[in-house]
Amino acid sequence: MTKIAIVTATRAEYGLLSPIIRSLRKFENDDFIVELIVCGTHLSNDFGMTITEIDSDEIRIDHKIQTPVASRISKDISFNQAATLTKFADLFESVHYDGIMILGDRYEMLAIAIAAGNAGIPIFHISGGDTTEGSVDEWIRHSITKISYIHFTTNEISRKRVIQLGESPDRVFNYGSTAIDNIISMPYVSKADILGSLGLLDCKYAVCTYHPVTISHETVDGYAFAFIRAIESFPDITFIITKANSDRGGARINELLEQAEKRLENVHVYASLGNYRYLSLLRHSEFILGNSSSGIVEAPTLHVPTVNIGERQRGRLQSESVINCGAKTDDIISAVNHAMTDEHKAICKKVINPYGDGHSADRIAAKTYEILINEGIDLKKKFYDLQQQ
Repeated sequence: MTKIAIVTATRAEYGLLSPIIRSLRKFENDDFIVELIVCGTHLSNDFGMTITEIDSDEIRIDHKIQTPVASRISKDISFNQAATLTKFADLFESVHYDGIMILGDRYEMLAIAIAAGNAGIPIFHISGGDTTEGSVDEWIRHSITKISYIHFTTNEISRKRVIQLGESPDRVFNYGSTAIDNIISMPYVSKADILGSLGLLDCKYAVCTYHPVTISHETVDGYAFAFIRAIESFPDITFIITKANSDRGGARINELLEQAEKRLENVHVYASLGNYRYLSLLRHSEFILGNSSSGIVEAPTLHVPTVNIGERQRGRLQSESVINCGAKTDDIISAVNHAMTDEHKAICKKVINPYGDGHSADRIAAKTYEILINEGIDLKKKFYDLQQQ
């Protein structure tokens, strides 16, 4: 029997993995099993207990592993990683996997990759080769790349970076982002209905997510207060905000957002909206505001303006619909005003998203199955030198 595990620890990650899980499970039979392992913030009340979203999608969960998600100081992240590594080492000792699939650049995924590497389990890594220069995700992502065996990148520039890191081109595949799959496949929901699902009346609104900037000398409070003050400058716009992730400083940002919600009538804060509702809200929004990758990857396909704040996403491949701005209040206000101009909205209507055509999951699933069943894996990787090209 051949068995592969897909691991998810956060809401955003699950949204990108869910189409792959469905596509790969189409190959399931008595001799090929696709297991789903759920851990991290999915099992935390503070982050919305988002395992319920997986249940509501009727996707089978094979293992639930409780891992810590504290995020106030840097030591918390290291302790989280240590506990995650230990728990997955135990799992990989008790369950034999022929491969594991992980996505992106979360610190939990680095710990899981190390546990898999020590257990001799090949790693199928999604979204390597991207750059986010304002976040620790940058070095985590590249570290996972070197531990991994098969690479599914979201664009051609990232594919070339993975090869530049010494990975052989015949193990690196540019199949695009499954974020586009989600948008193309989701049923249309009217603006009134999607707002009604939150108990909101028809209004002009923006979707927001503001994560910690984990490589910065600025305080979390300084960034968060500048963001909130900018929002206060637009009383005629409703701001639908999803909470920050569990990176260091995320818990403090969420505290400040909850405080802002209590005193500002046009601010509504949610631990999680779910992938389907989030994308449906994004479709009808005036703009997306913050520093989430969804403003870079998903929003262009929906022709929605993006105001990308600060350095967290710096270096990532972007469309013309993205407006980059500084993290100070005045910078954010100026960028929002520009995003709402007719000139910029016209640009957004014509923009072409560089992150794929909406068929990424099927390609990733088919190649994964082919490699595991037909091609075989030799973990003795040879460093690929660029002069071989």
